[in-house]
Amino acid sequence: MITAALFVSFLLLMVIGTPVGVALGISGTLAIVLSNLDTQWFGLMAIPQSFYAGLAKYPLLAIPMFVLVGTIFERSGVAARLVQFATAVVGRGPGMLPLVAIAVAMFLGGISGSGPACAAAIGAVMLKAMHRAGYSGTFSASVIAAGASTDILIPPSIAFIVYSVLVPQASVPALFAAGLVPGLLAGIGLMATSVWLSRKHNMGSSESHIERPPFWSSLRSAAWGIAAPVLILGGMRIGLFTPTEAAVVAVFYGLFVGMVVHRSIKIRDLFIILRDAAELSAVIMIIVTLAGIFAWALSTLSVIDPFTKAVVNSGLSEHAVLLLFVLLLIALGMFLDGISIFLIIVPLIMPIANAYGWDPVWFGVILTVMVAIGQFTPPLAVNLMVSCRMAGVPIEGTVRWVVYLLLSMLAVLLLIIIFPQLALWLPKNLGY
Repeated sequence: MITAALFVSFLLLMVIGTPVGVALGISGTLAIVLSNLDTQWFGLMAIPQSFYAGLAKYPLLAIPMFVLVGTIFERSGVAARLVQFATAVVGRGPGMLPLVAIAVAMFLGGISGSGPACAAAIGAVMLKAMHRAGYSGTFSASVIAAGASTDILIPPSIAFIVYSVLVPQASVPALFAAGLVPGLLAGIGLMATSVWLSRKHNMGSSESHIERPPFWSSLRSAAWGIAAPVLILGGMRIGLFTPTEAAVVAVFYGLFVGMVVHRSIKIRDLFIILRDAAELSAVIMIIVTLAGIFAWALSTLSVIDPFTKAVVNSGLSEHAVLLLFVLLLIALGMFLDGISIFLIIVPLIMPIANAYGWDPVWFGVILTVMVAIGQFTPPLAVNLMVSCRMAGVPIEGTVRWVVYLLLSMLAVLLLIIIFPQLALWLPKNLGY
C-alpha cells in the first residue's frame, strides 16, 4: 500500500503540473511518513539526511561550473565565430547551413554539455541566417534542437556526471570517453538527414548567393573557441585535473576569452552571467537533492528488489527488456528533462542491468542516447521548446521534420546496442 502511495502521489502531482523535483520530494516524504507511523517523529529525520546525502557528492561540484561555462561562452561571441569558421570550411549551398548548425552544436557540447543552453546559443546565431537563406522556421528549429541534443553525449556532459553519481561503477572519465564516438555518430547522422531534407524540399536555394567567409581570418577568429574543448578534455586525459577541476579551469578560460581576447564581456555583465548560471544550477541541484528523498524511500520500502525479480523472471529475453527500456525512456524524454529521468529511473532499472550483466558504462551511454532523443521529440521536448520559441514557430509544426531526425538517432542507438564496442572501445584503450 505504501509503495502504491509513493508512485500514485508522484503521478498525481506530475499530472496537476507540480515541478518534477517537488513531486519527487513530496511523494518520497509521504512514503517515509506512512512507513513510520508507529514512531514518535514518523521517520522525519530521514528526510533532511536524504536531502543532504543526495547533494554531498564530489562529482556534482562540476555541474554548476559547467553550467557557468556554457553561460560564459554563450555571451562571449564564441558561437558566432565558430559558425563563421564552419561556414568557411564547408562552403555555401543547399543544406550547408543546417550542417554548420549541427557541427557547431556538437563543438559547443565539448565545452558546456547542456542541450537547452546550446540550442539557445546556436539559435541566436543561426535562425536569422537560415531564414534569409530560404529555410522554413520549423525546419530550422528542428535541426537546431536535434543538433543540441548531441551535447549530453559529447564530453563534458552534465547527464554523465549525474549518472556516475547514481552508478559509482561508471566513472566520469570512462563515461566521457564512451560518449565521444556515439556523439559523433549521432551528429553525422543528423547532418546527413538535414542535408538530404534540405535538398529534397528545395530549401536554402538563396544560400549559394551569400558570400563565403575567408578561411584564414575565420580560423584566427575562432581559434580561442576551438582550443576550449582541447584544454578541457586534453587536460583531463593527461591527468592535469579531474573533471570537476576541469570545469573550474574552463570557467576562467572562458572569462579570459570573453573579457580579454574578444572583449565581448564587460565587468557589468558578470552579475547577469553569474545570476543566470546560479538559477539554472539551483534548479538542477534542487531536483537532485529532492530525488534523494525519493530514492531513499524506494530503498527503504524494498521496492527495487521485487521489481528486479519480477522483470528478470518475466520470461522476456534481455533484448526484449532492453527494447521496453528504450520505449519507456523515449516516452519519458518527451515530458521530462534528462536529469529528472535519470534520478527517477536509474535506481529502478540499474539492478536489472546488473542482473543481465550489462556493462554500466555502455548502459549509461544507451540511456543518455535515449534521453537525447527525447530532448527533441514533441510535445514537451526541452531543446525543441527553446528553438521553437526563438524561431517564433509552434512545436506541432516541427513534427514533419523531427520524424526524419528521430529515425537517424534511432539508427545510431541501434548500432550502439548491436556493437557495444562503439561505446566501450575508447575508454578501454584509454585505460578507464
